[in-house]
Amino acid sequence: MPVHPPAADQLRQIAERCGLSLSEEDLSAYRNLILDLLPAYTQVERMAAPRPATSRPRTPGHRPAPETNPLNAWYWRCSLRGADDGPLAGRTVAIKDSVAVAGVPMANGSHLLEGHVPDFDATLVTRVLDAGGHIVGKAAGEDLGFSGGSHTCHTGPIRNPWNLARSVGGSSGGSAALVAHRDVDLAVGGDQGGSLREPASWCGIVGLKGTYGLVPYTGVFPLEITLDHIGPMGRDVAGVAALLEAIAGTDGFDPRQPPGLVAEPYTRSLAEPLGQCRVLMVDEGFGWPAASQDAVDEAVRDAAYLLEKAGASVERVSIPPHRSGYDIWTAIAYEGAAQHMLRGGTCGTNWKGYYDTALLGRFTGALRTRPQDLPSTVKLLWLMGEYLTEHYHGRYYALAQNLVPVLARAYDDALAEADVLAMPTVPMTATTIPPPDASLEESMAATMRMGVNTAPFSVTGHPAVTVPCGVCDGLPVGLMLVGKRWDDARVLRVARAFEERVGGFPTPPAPISDTARP
Repeated sequence: MPVHPPAADQLRQIAERCGLSLSEEDLSAYRNLILDLLPAYTQVERMAAPRPATSRPRTPGHRPAPETNPLNAWYWRCSLRGADDGPLAGRTVAIKDSVAVAGVPMANGSHLLEGHVPDFDATLVTRVLDAGGHIVGKAAGEDLGFSGGSHTCHTGPIRNPWNLARSVGGSSGGSAALVAHRDVDLAVGGDQGGSLREPASWCGIVGLKGTYGLVPYTGVFPLEITLDHIGPMGRDVAGVAALLEAIAGTDGFDPRQPPGLVAEPYTRSLAEPLGQCRVLMVDEGFGWPAASQDAVDEAVRDAAYLLEKAGASVERVSIPPHRSGYDIWTAIAYEGAAQHMLRGGTCGTNWKGYYDTALLGRFTGALRTRPQDLPSTVKLLWLMGEYLTEHYHGRYYALAQNLVPVLARAYDDALAEADVLAMPTVPMTATTIPPPDASLEESMAATMRMGVNTAPFSVTGHPAVTVPCGVCDGLPVGLMLVGKRWDDARVLRVARAFEERVGGFPTPPAPISDTARP
């Protein structure tokens, strides 16, 4: 697609928008200078750039029929078989529909991307297949990944296997529901503010948001480059460790990753003794006004003390900055995502890595012609982000980013004397899915405030795992364990020790029949 020379009127309009006062003579001169630059763009168009590899045969698959999708958790069914052997051999895996799988449709929960078919595999997809995993479909998720509920996906609400009237959380709700319902062994989910850990908690499974940059994000629909994480979900800690071991490590494309990063033997480390483990329960993670449920707080406290049976010491600690973490996340997420995802068309600028130009073209074209198809969550994001940028010129985004080291240091100081921090993953059990005729305010309320404990660690990049720790009124509760950055192995080891103390994690009371859907 060649760059067409700008007409004089086009340059004049651009100059006016930029506040530039240019004479006709100036405009003519600038146009001639631009014409001298255009051959470089033509040359770039002709060059071949490196791209992530795509291997192994596959078929496009099909959209599942409603009777085979009782939770509405599948977006697409397919069958991509991996290597004959490997650490994931014999295990079925669901890939969140924000992740590129060559030849398989990807909508990321949005009308705007319906019909988009990636032409390459995300790095993590290649690694799952190389490790012997069998990818059996794309898990449905929230519209463009910006919701803590599970009712904004353009294919309809994703329902909780514990109670069909309840949310699974978002945005990786389909991934969590499919694992909990035993449709798959493992799943991949994204996490920019808790989007992996929240649905894992509400579905009673294990989910890990690893250290920022541990798993390559190449080929995954981005939200905000400083918040983007992708990670494993499973029914037990061993499965999550195995999937992490397969997908972690640098790929040479993702600037979120330090060079030379390699995956550790996470599965083998689970067998190592816990040693003199110190667990600190963070006071500020409990008792959130208008969010925390007393029963959830009590279940998590009781669960944390079970680690004493594994030889750990469990104490309380106060980290006051934790209560500001969600505010810092808000200031980064809204303006940052408006710039990177919306204005930048999923790519933005000023970072080194692989730019998915096909996704860029599809998304920006749809966004320009059909903005009304955006969900209310993203409309709010866009309005808020544009207002802040237009009137405050990035000031509050910058202030929030400058506070990230302060928040991170508060956690680091506590972790200098401990192995993990503990708190509720989500301070309440799964909320009710709002009805189709809910007001805008009611619908939006069901997408917010789940992430008060999870979002701060998406900001700071500390590894955080959620493990089921109990059931309140028939709904799962999650315990979140947070560790030092790049100490993901120890976080998993503590989670495994807890798993051994409780004798396994709960499962939904019964499989859901095709007729059980409300």
